Amino acid sequence: MARAFLVVMDSVGCGGAPDADAFGDAESNTLGHIAAACAEGRAEEGRSGPLSVPNLDALGLGAAVRLASGHAMPGLTAVPAGRWGAATEVSRGKDTPSGHWELAGVPVPWDWTYFPDTVPAFPDDLVAEVCRLAGVAGILGNCHASGTEIIDRLGAEHLRTGWPICYTSADSVFQIAAHEEVFGLERLVALCRDLAPRLHAMKVGRAIARPFVGAPGDFRRTGNRRDFAIAPPAPTLLDWVQVAGRVTHAVGKIGDIFSHRGISHLHKGKDDAALFDHLDRLGAEAEEGSLTFANFVEFDTNFGHRRDVAGYARQLEWFDARVGAFLARLGPGDLAVFTADHGNDPTFRGTEHTRERVPVVCHGAGGGSFGLCGFVDVGASVAAHLGIAAQGPGRSFL
Repeated sequence: MARAFLVVMDSVGCGGAPDADAFGDAESNTLGHIAAACAEGRAEEGRSGPLSVPNLDALGLGAAVRLASGHAMPGLTAVPAGRWGAATEVSRGKDTPSGHWELAGVPVPWDWTYFPDTVPAFPDDLVAEVCRLAGVAGILGNCHASGTEIIDRLGAEHLRTGWPICYTSADSVFQIAAHEEVFGLERLVALCRDLAPRLHAMKVGRAIARPFVGAPGDFRRTGNRRDFAIAPPAPTLLDWVQVAGRVTHAVGKIGDIFSHRGISHLHKGKDDAALFDHLDRLGAEAEEGSLTFANFVEFDTNFGHRRDVAGYARQLEWFDARVGAFLARLGPGDLAVFTADHGNDPTFRGTEHTRERVPVVCHGAGGGSFGLCGFVDVGASVAAHLGIAAQGPGRSFL
């Protein structure tokens, strides 16, 4: 019985979203601009030369960028052997839950709540609730911020006062950073978990626990992040597969994104390398007829938000090398789909996600282009491959 592997390269967009201007993201193109920077010698830290991702390019990655944005991707010129295209999102956001839910067949039917880019950013009653739940007299931050920047700036005061560092971004999120050893990891996770229902009622997408360790001048975030996301508004691909009596595997933060609905087994890791070890193992061991749904977040968190072009290129090249070995583990009836949930162009202004189309490249589905599709068509296509009924609005491109 066929298996399916749906792999999300978090933030690896390919430009061309028809409504990008409405989000202030006209001309953003994560993959295209990284490839251009590499070709022009502007991404030489820890790597050198044109962007080299031969395995994904052979599936159609470069062709997908050209289709989505109309721009060539320097260094990626392979004639695709895989099935490929590019997907357009309809949900009114450029965030992780919207992208993943829609890829799994369920567009977001509401407008998210975003906090204003002011100081303070949060309403007084919400701050009071954080203080009550945490047992503290106040919070630090209360603003839009980069996660690494704000712990560098406020970490020492956090250690002195014991107050949690609360911040947000252009996404619909409420993030709380606290020292894993001094404030306590379990205490931080409980704070976010208990605050989440209040945020979800406001249509704020996620409460995120952001633990860190270290001392002033050397604070470092750990791999113990927890996301408490609002539940999807309808059954998703994971539910469809599980209701059909099949096994589902969630790798990385998929469990958090889908509020742990429709998931048989959860596989976590401290970094993307550990997560790919899980994916490799599942490529060899996952049950017949199963779905493995994986997210690789470091493209976004470590390089996109930090506007690190060379780092993003290094991560793409590392990932591509792992893809080659992973595909070799798959059987003749298996489908592997590589895609993304939004963009995060490291050459673009600001430090936030960018509204872009995303590449969709497939191994095990024959060859040729299926053109432009919707995010929802990815979920419908995976369901069709597994021989189960899709319940959402998507149509299979297989």
